[in-house]
Amino acid sequence: MQLRPQPRGLCTSFFERALGREGALFPVGLGQAGQSTLIAVPVAIVTGSGGLIGSESVRHFVERGFRVVGLENDMRAELFGPDASTARVTAELETLDGFSSLDLDIRDAGGVSAVFARHAREIELVIHAAAQPSHDWAASDPQTDFTVNANGTLNLLEAAREHAPDATFVFCSTNKVYGDRPNALPLEEHETRLELPRDHRWYGGIDLEMPIDLSTHSLFGASKAAADLLVQEYGRYFGMPTVCFRGGCLTGPQHAGARLHGFLSYLMRCTVSGEPYSVYGYGGKQVRDNIHAHDVVRAFEAFHANPRPAAVYNLGGGRESNVSMLEAIELCQRISDRQLDYTLLDEPRVGDHMWWISDLEAFKRDHPRWGLTFGVEDVLRDIHDRNVEHWQAAPRQRSSATRGASRLNTR
Repeated sequence: MQLRPQPRGLCTSFFERALGREGALFPVGLGQAGQSTLIAVPVAIVTGSGGLIGSESVRHFVERGFRVVGLENDMRAELFGPDASTARVTAELETLDGFSSLDLDIRDAGGVSAVFARHAREIELVIHAAAQPSHDWAASDPQTDFTVNANGTLNLLEAAREHAPDATFVFCSTNKVYGDRPNALPLEEHETRLELPRDHRWYGGIDLEMPIDLSTHSLFGASKAAADLLVQEYGRYFGMPTVCFRGGCLTGPQHAGARLHGFLSYLMRCTVSGEPYSVYGYGGKQVRDNIHAHDVVRAFEAFHANPRPAAVYNLGGGRESNVSMLEAIELCQRISDRQLDYTLLDEPRVGDHMWWISDLEAFKRDHPRWGLTFGVEDVLRDIHDRNVEHWQAAPRQRSSATRGASRLNTR
């Protein structure tokens, strides 16, 4: 039996749920005759636990008193190269009391089911953040993209339905489920950005009325849309408490940004390290809303405190936190005091959005205590300050390795 001290800052609803469950227990105080009162230690399963949202979720819920089980196989290194590896983050997380990491591919249905079965009585929360996240990469290997994003999600839903059907199931979806439908909006060209007219219904942000049909999604968008619909259906059909958060640009200092994914992190990395950067299409005036991983995970927690079946929300920076590529470049240069070597390319990425700002009002209505705590500049400063030494050292390390290889080749 696992004994742990009482966590601080948990809401009353958690204690009400925990008192009714079996599993690992810890003392919360002395009852009659000096005997300890015990309640269950909740378990959170986090997929993609070494990634941006996964690692933030691990830290957050460990602090909240959860025992967190991470599923992480560092597929980012395979997809995007060693600079995108999550191994360093996973090693840091493994120093946390209350966290354990399993090297498991979510495509392994039997392995996933075994993890859920092992912790079945204690699972309170599932955060599914693992994915093949690049719509550019998806076209190079559609089978891998779909089996990771769609089949992997199905494996997790089935494991949850069989072993922990009352656990809150949080799915990190994407605004790419809407395909390129937002590009049909009547956008106006300004000096540094594209923008909707102020009197347009979606000037304050796109809501769930945006259709997902009759558009080009990219293969990534299609695989994520399949997963999104599965999560909704398990909520509606089986009554499971599920939610799809259709994210805009999710970002933060632990984002292992790469050329094909993680634009703000990769943009700042290129600015600091001197690597060249390419902007794909629209003259760099395409607009994205950006939300810090901390605020994303706070949204997960808010939903977990009051879950319901088959919820869907758009989630991003909204009108409070958005930026065009040109504006982001200017901010990166100002924060780092360096100039970015960048090229504007004519051809946009397939299915890419010219303008996206999320409507946050639906989530705020349902969870009025939640709100953003980071703006775009705050996000970029956090990314810079927590990575600048590592990024500045990386080119020197690569240069040393190259010189060493050259000396070996001349012998």
